[in-house]
Amino acid sequence: MSLTRLVWIGIAAGLRVGCEPSTPPAPEETEAITLSTPPVAAVKPHTSTWHGIELNDPYHWLKDQSYPTVDDPEVLAYLEAENGYFESIMDPHQGLVDTLFEEIKARQQQDLSSVPFRHRGFFYQWRFEEGGQYRIWSRWPAGNELRPDEAPENASTILDGPALAEGHDYFRLGGWSVSNDGKRLAFSLDTNGSERYSLSIRDIATGTLLGETIEEVIGSVVWASDDQSFFYTNVDENWRPYRVRRHIVGTDPTTDVTVYEEDNPSFFVGVGSTADDKYIVISAGDHVTSEQYLVSAERPDEAPQLVLPRREGHEYSVDHQQNRFVILTNDEHKNRRIATAPADDPTDWTTFLEGSDALYIRDINLYADQIVVEERIEGLDHIRIIERDGTSRHVRFDEASFTVGVVGTDEFDSSSVRLSYTSMVTPGTVFDYDLQTDTLITRKVQEIPSGYDASLYVTERLLAPSRDGVRVPISLVRRKDTKTDGSAPVFLYAYGAYGAGMSPRFSTTRLSLLDRGFVFAIAHIRGGDELGYHWYEDGKLEKRTNTFNDFVDVARHLIDIGLTQPGRIAINGASAGGELMGAVVNQAPELWGAVIAGVPFVDVLNTMLDDSLPLTPIEWPEWGNPIEDKAAFELIQSYSPYDQLKERDYPPMMVTAGLNDPRVTYWEPAKYVAKLRTLKTDDNVLILKTNMGAGHGGRSGRFDSLYEVAEEYAFAITSIDQ
Repeated sequence: MSLTRLVWIGIAAGLRVGCEPSTPPAPEETEAITLSTPPVAAVKPHTSTWHGIELNDPYHWLKDQSYPTVDDPEVLAYLEAENGYFESIMDPHQGLVDTLFEEIKARQQQDLSSVPFRHRGFFYQWRFEEGGQYRIWSRWPAGNELRPDEAPENASTILDGPALAEGHDYFRLGGWSVSNDGKRLAFSLDTNGSERYSLSIRDIATGTLLGETIEEVIGSVVWASDDQSFFYTNVDENWRPYRVRRHIVGTDPTTDVTVYEEDNPSFFVGVGSTADDKYIVISAGDHVTSEQYLVSAERPDEAPQLVLPRREGHEYSVDHQQNRFVILTNDEHKNRRIATAPADDPTDWTTFLEGSDALYIRDINLYADQIVVEERIEGLDHIRIIERDGTSRHVRFDEASFTVGVVGTDEFDSSSVRLSYTSMVTPGTVFDYDLQTDTLITRKVQEIPSGYDASLYVTERLLAPSRDGVRVPISLVRRKDTKTDGSAPVFLYAYGAYGAGMSPRFSTTRLSLLDRGFVFAIAHIRGGDELGYHWYEDGKLEKRTNTFNDFVDVARHLIDIGLTQPGRIAINGASAGGELMGAVVNQAPELWGAVIAGVPFVDVLNTMLDDSLPLTPIEWPEWGNPIEDKAAFELIQSYSPYDQLKERDYPPMMVTAGLNDPRVTYWEPAKYVAKLRTLKTDDNVLILKTNMGAGHGGRSGRFDSLYEVAEEYAFAITSIDQ
């Protein structure tokens, strides 16, 4: 497996995925403007007509017309005023925020480090220094040892995150890749949250940066076998990854050859490598259709070879294992099958493992002699090991409900598979599964310095009846001594989009809620893929409202079984999960005691009507195309949170945004809050916080990210207990 595949940080095909938020600047970094009353946004008439239907959008002006540059003084003044009001509302709860932050921080291992992995004669490891915000990556020559736990004294630093972040309010490493000979490092950085990375090349031995810098890139690079050239992906002016180019070290980047360019505005492009490093793989696709090309790593100047032409609804991925190709495809069953093809013809597919209604094949990972399958049966994770002769076995775990997956591990010919394991009550654990002895070797267990006693907590898996008869899974965790007489508050989380299932996993931050008597629940609603691909399909397009109905019905089930009461439920979702928050607030506002909507995708109709935005054409297969389809227009309008706001009472709400966010643009939450202020008939709190120097994931930094979690928890606790 190539190092590129191990460390690549992708763009998730443009998903509006939720990210964990981060902290605002320290007081000394900015002078906060505080307001005792909420700001009032100006109302400016703006109308448009679609399919004979007139849309009125009096807060359209909050979209800076020079976007992605945001410099309109009136827009910035409004956002700053909202930030000031946010500070004034949160200020009385600062003591609780600080307490929660210190609790959460105390559970983090200060000098945390990863389990080293081996690649082409070196071991690689990341670590945090005591109190450090960003990772430091090191490597050292591999000797005879197979599984070192820590770096030796001769380890050398190849990437120093704290040093690279110095002087920047925001910093994120986009990805990095070492050349096959181990001599050069290509890495990309984002210093404003826009997810437009700058790519640099470093001579590892001397630490010297080479002269060329490549702008407007995303993801990692893939080195060719000659170690003189690599492939990378460009983004266009609308942030769409659209082009793959090849760079030769030492040449002017403006002369780089374009290897592939995608003209379809609904398709995103990416580049990777096969597990055995023999091929560079160029991918193009949207959320339901894909197409792949192969370039020999030995002959990087050859034209890409198309595997199969795109066909609407057909998704596939191609990998290579010694003398054969291995393909994951949905061509015969929506839950996918695994096929193989001879090395001289990647289009001649023969079924190797069939998908079925009962077996959902999520992903495959290739090793020299095994295919490792990440699959899901009845909503539960499984790891299957398939030998070349087709015989297979499953890795066994003791808990009834857990999350497990393959993570960055050793080389293609490794004798072990690295697995990440967790459950709602079990801290994250890294295992190496020995392929020869069929045994699990524990490599690292998440440490909680302030202490954790698993025996104090209990987890359950419930099934809630949805209004159309479907049973929706719920993962639930609480302290054993938490009352179940209806008095307990519940913190209910969900996402429900793009087929991104929310697996039951452990969280150190969550303990601060559990120890205060909260029950934490994950609603595995339709729109995710927890129960298979059909679960995803049943929450998109014309079935989108199933997602919202499931969430409301899960909450009502928790009330019906006597676990909690209306008004005692805090809800949380981010990005597309923020759209969920807006929709369920409109549907059943009386149920919620607090709502936390992170970078919420709440202006769905206007965004899907704006094909100049990078995440609009690619997402029509997810939501529908309201430009061309009147039925899609009317359906989206019927549930779009911004469009469905009306005069009535609303629960306490905390909304966040990122000024540089390319996924959910800042004006969506800003418009939503501005409009809601004019319609709400209650005295409940409504606050908006915009990170003025960050993007979709909030401000960067390990401990910074915990501060906003503390703010969110404080908001939930004080809102429900008021």
